[in-house]
Amino acid sequence: MAKKGSKMDSTSTQARRILRRKQVEILTGLCRSTIYQRLAEGTFPKQIRLGRRSVGWLASEVDGWLAARIAESRPTAETAQP
Repeated sequence: MAKKGSKMDSTSTQARRILRRKQVEILTGLCRSTIYQRLAEGTFPKQIRLGRRSVGWLASEVDGWLAARIAESRPTAETAQP
């Protein structure tokens, strides 16, 4: 079992951290309707149900989605023009 404050403990905590919709909007820069549109298209991480009328997103999945968007926007060595 990992000691409190260890790298393993903080990594597992990050993987389980839940973001609410407003936090997702702030983090991604997307508005509510765009988040739900992309959910319907299957191009945004699925939310998890927290209660009858509340949902959240895993921070690790939203972070991964953001990293993929950043990678897509950066030219690679193969596509870069000299």
